[in-house]
Amino acid sequence: MSMEKPQSGAGHEPEGCLTAFVRIPVRIVVLVVVVPLRMVWDVLVVVGRFLERTVLRPAGRALAWFFRYTVGIPAGWLYRQVLTPVGHALAWFFSGVTQVVEWTLGHLGRVLGWLLRAVFVWPWVGLWRYVVVPVARYGIAVPAVWLYRNVLTRLGTGLAFLFALLVLTPAAALWTYVVVPVVTYGIAVPAVWVYRNVLAPAGRALAVAAGWLGKALFVWPWVGLWRYVLVPVGRYGLVVPLSWLYRRVLAPLGRELADALTVCWRIAGYVSRAVGRALKWLARNLVGRPVAWFCTSVARPVGHWIRDSVWAPARAAAVEAGRAARAALASARDTVREARRDAWRALVGGARAAEVAEPPVSRARTLGSTTAVPGVAPAPEISLRKRG
Repeated sequence: MSMEKPQSGAGHEPEGCLTAFVRIPVRIVVLVVVVPLRMVWDVLVVVGRFLERTVLRPAGRALAWFFRYTVGIPAGWLYRQVLTPVGHALAWFFSGVTQVVEWTLGHLGRVLGWLLRAVFVWPWVGLWRYVVVPVARYGIAVPAVWLYRNVLTRLGTGLAFLFALLVLTPAAALWTYVVVPVVTYGIAVPAVWVYRNVLAPAGRALAVAAGWLGKALFVWPWVGLWRYVLVPVGRYGLVVPLSWLYRRVLAPLGRELADALTVCWRIAGYVSRAVGRALKWLARNLVGRPVAWFCTSVARPVGHWIRDSVWAPARAAAVEAGRAARAALASARDTVREARRDAWRALVGGARAAEVAEPPVSRARTLGSTTAVPGVAPAPEISLRKRG
């Protein structure tokens, strides 16, 4: 223990030196590698958001509207007006067919069942019930029972008594008074004594000797090889160097690399945002402000002048020209119609239709007055439209 503490304490200095030696170069290299990646990532994010706002979302809405009006509405109409009635009709038809088939199969099954029972069941049932059972009962069973009760039972009882008297009783006496004493005191007792006093101690001794011999031959060499060769070699040849390499080199390098990636990604974000703000400022000052000044100072006044001085007079002239053209066309149409009427009258003959005169104004009432003029009959209250 007293030797491990100075080693662990002395190991902090190389670790600190290695960390201080590795930190700055790793962060410089990682920053050089990460800054372009972060800028590319930010550009891709901005482009993706711009595309999502300007292209993908309107395209999605347009596609949704297109499919709603080109597919959804016809499909809904087809479903409601065609498929649903057809489905109901098919369901009603198949339901009726199913009921008819079930009714037919049910009656057919009952008829077939009755026929099968009449052909294959009832004859055998009648044969069994009225032929086989009476013959077996009164021709075989009743005589056999009488023979067993009155003949075989008495004969068996007598034979059993004679067999017990002549065979079993002498055999039991021989077993009890001859075989059991001979086996017990001539074979079992000596065999038990030999097992307890000879075979069991010899077996235990042989088992102990075989166990020690087996350990000496097959266990102790491998235990010694594992304990004194493989474990030290593995511990001090592989585990200790790898552990030292992991603790002193790989772990600090990994921590520094992770910290460097985190710090450099954050710094790259700051750099990327600064570059973005600079590009935005340049775009605003080099493109946005000139374009805004041009739109405000040049394009808007020119547009207003074109609207007020060119477009409005041209529009008014076009409107007047349209009205004049419509009036000329109406006059030409009336002239052509009158000429056609005159030509028809010249060909067919007949008086010219009287000029349409204004209807006579009745003096019974004045315009806007409800009092009748004295001495004049009141005019009928019929509108000019109804009068024809």
